[in-house]
Amino acid sequence: MKFSGDVVVGLEIHVELNSETKLFCSCPRKEKENELPNSRCCPTCLGMPGSKPVLNKAVIDFALKLCLAMKCKIAPELIFSRKSYFYPDLAKNYQVTQYELPLGSEGEVALSSGKKVGLTRIHLEEDPASLVHNGGVQQSASVLVDYNRSGNPLAEIVTKPEMNSADEARDFMKQLITILGYLEVFDVNNGIIKADANVSVKESGYSRVEVKNITGFKEIERALNYEIARQKRDVSEGKTIAVETRGWDADKGLTYSLRSKESEEDYGYIIDPDLIVTEITPDWIDRINAEMPELATEKLKKFLDDHGIEETTAQVLSKDKKLAEMYEAVSSKVDSSLASKWIRRELPRVLNYQKKTLEESGITSEHMISLLTLISGEKITEKIGQQLINKLGEGPYDVLDYVKKEGLSVVAGESELEILCGEAIQEAPQAIEEYKSGKEKALNYVVGIVMRKTKGQAKPDVVMKVLKKLID
Repeated sequence: MKFSGDVVVGLEIHVELNSETKLFCSCPRKEKENELPNSRCCPTCLGMPGSKPVLNKAVIDFALKLCLAMKCKIAPELIFSRKSYFYPDLAKNYQVTQYELPLGSEGEVALSSGKKVGLTRIHLEEDPASLVHNGGVQQSASVLVDYNRSGNPLAEIVTKPEMNSADEARDFMKQLITILGYLEVFDVNNGIIKADANVSVKESGYSRVEVKNITGFKEIERALNYEIARQKRDVSEGKTIAVETRGWDADKGLTYSLRSKESEEDYGYIIDPDLIVTEITPDWIDRINAEMPELATEKLKKFLDDHGIEETTAQVLSKDKKLAEMYEAVSSKVDSSLASKWIRRELPRVLNYQKKTLEESGITSEHMISLLTLISGEKITEKIGQQLINKLGEGPYDVLDYVKKEGLSVVAGESELEILCGEAIQEAPQAIEEYKSGKEKALNYVVGIVMRKTKGQAKPDVVMKVLKKLID
């Protein structure tokens, strides 16, 4: 492959699929609270002689959704192979994965810039055990092995080397997380997602270096920026860039050499004799297609073309499936611009303050419809609306009943406002004199007095109008 950019980046991303059980056995996939090491595994997880793997069909459904969302060609058969290597995290000395024929191939993901990054393959494989290095990988004199994670289902997504910066790599990961969120095949709060990055620079003749097991979007950007700078510096000093695998030390902010880079031939792949070939039928694909949700790119287009909301707001809403669904439900009952404003800004503000997800908060579209209907109908002010949504963040309640019970409706009667405005004028003689002398903004102080008297239940523009009428 010919490259032209100063920097070339490709990613190999491992996503833990959100199934109840592991890929080839009935052991629970999810980590238990306060679980002991090596307590969530069985003979199949440990690769003991005589144990037989049984394929988890739900995992295949999840992987097919991922392939379809990324516009991949679907293989007609699901074939598993054994990838042989000798390391403590694999008791049986091989990993069950796919090699010859990946489940999905030749897909693509669009970055926020519109640039499309091609995918080489999406395939399924089992997660190895986790290794515990006391004191860190480089300093530890020993390693402990925990097989609880062994056998968890992973989807590996391999991009083509078509990204040209650390920023593009981070953006790719953001787009991927959005897709995973819409498909609901990954637990964003507890699931594992990690990336191996292949990076090379023009100055070295594109000698490829792999940086292993980077977790976190910021860490991907940090690791790539460091590695790009390291390679350029070494070339400028006359050093040769070794084709190797390196680790990322997030605490020190640097990469370090692990081993020379293996080729695929080094792993001695063979078809796994314990797993039969699974046919991916057209009916199966049709069923998965029927279950596919409308994705973020489709939501964005609809929000812009059909709803006519501002582009940045449309992008923010479309990135979060729950917010997008909330907006669609609410905008069917109230003005779309009002709905988009409150669901983009006020609702996330409250959730962030309460440190809750939308599901945890209990706030529903019915709550938001009630609240925004009161605002759009000028029954309450936006300030009162903010107080009500703050209270919703503490726990759900009937908005209409609460407004009625607490007497929070707008003070709209002009006669009542005239009395309160008259009182405010008497209480702020200096501000009134400044207003009369031409300082228009001085009247805002008096408006504030009236708003306090009405506990925020008057509309500021109406108060201003009444004040000017009385003063003039």
